[in-house]
Amino acid sequence: METELMLSPAPAPAAPDAAQCGFDFPVSLTEEFRPRTLDQFVGLDKPRKIAANLIRQPKSCSLRFVGPSGTGKTTLALAIAALMPAELHHIASKDCTLDTVNRIVSRCHTVPHDAWDISKPCKMHLVLVDEADLMTRPAQDAFLSILDGTEPPPATVFIFTMNSEDNLQPRFLSRTMPVEFSSYGIAGEVTALLARIWREKAPAAPAPNFARIVKDCSNNVRAALMALDVEIMAA
Repeated sequence: METELMLSPAPAPAAPDAAQCGFDFPVSLTEEFRPRTLDQFVGLDKPRKIAANLIRQPKSCSLRFVGPSGTGKTTLALAIAALMPAELHHIASKDCTLDTVNRIVSRCHTVPHDAWDISKPCKMHLVLVDEADLMTRPAQDAFLSILDGTEPPPATVFIFTMNSEDNLQPRFLSRTMPVEFSSYGIAGEVTALLARIWREKAPAAPAPNFARIVKDCSNNVRAALMALDVEIMAA
C-alpha cells in the first residue's frame, strides 16, 4: 500500500473547539488500514525482506523504489524510518530543489534525533524523496554529487520512490540500488482485505463484488480502498 505510514509520535494535539466537542471524525479507509508493521503489507515479499534486514542492521545506502502507483513504495519507506528508528526527512517532488537538498544533507551531518524530541537519539537519518523521477535537474545533480562525494553524510539512508526511471540520468541510476514493487499476484489478498473491511463497516448491507473492485483498480490497493469507501458510504 502506498498510503502514508506512522512516523514518530506526534505532539499532543491542541484542545478541540467547543463546537467540535462530542463529534467523532472518522478517517478514510486508506488512512485507517494503512500498514503499521511490515507484516501488514499486501504482497511485496522481497521489498519487505529488504526492509526487515535494513531495520535490523541499519547501514548507509541509497535505494530506489520503482513501481506503479499504489504498490506501497512510500508506505514502506516510512515504515523503515519509523521502525529503525530514523530521523525522517521527507521531500515531495515539487519541493525537491537544490536548496532543499543542500539543507537536508547538511542536517544529515549531525546526530539524528527523534522528530519530536531532540533529546532522543535515533539510529540513522532517512532521506525520502517521493516521485524522484520528477525532481529538477539541479536537484538530481546535487544528489549525484552527494552520492559520489568523498564525504557523504554518515548514518544516512536515501530512498527515492518513482513510477518510472525514464527521466533519471544513467549516472544517478548507477549510484542507487533498485527495489522493484509490483501488484502482480496480490488480487486474492486485496479481495480478502476488502471483504474483511466490509464485514466490519457494513455487515448488514449487501456486499459488492470485491474481486471486481480489485480488478477495476488494477490491483492498486490504495485505489481499491478508496472505491470500497464509496461503496460503504452508499450502503
